[in-house]
Amino acid sequence: MFEGIAYAQNGPGGFAQGFAGILPLLLIFVIFYFLIIRPQQKRAKEHRDMLNSLKKGDNVVTSGGLHGKVVGITDEIVTLEIANNVRVKVSKDYIASKR
Repeated sequence: MFEGIAYAQNGPGGFAQGFAGILPLLLIFVIFYFLIIRPQQKRAKEHRDMLNSLKKGDNVVTSGGLHGKVVGITDEIVTLEIANNVRVKVSKDYIASKR
């Protein structure tokens, strides 16, 4: 007769048990944020700042491994001189670093 009531009752600490179940997920998200997401955002910002500071005469390396000197630059295209009178147009996003 009283079995239905016994099953319906919530044990002591119902809220605390629910929070304790979510706590590990929150902890994992915080760890991922500081180990993966934040450093990746920092690198992306540094790369964007480097691309915005490019100017003629800078020596750069593309993500494909070409080393060259910037001889022309527009909003999207960078013209590199990789040898005497040999010029290559490269998308600005593919410039990996300055040298």
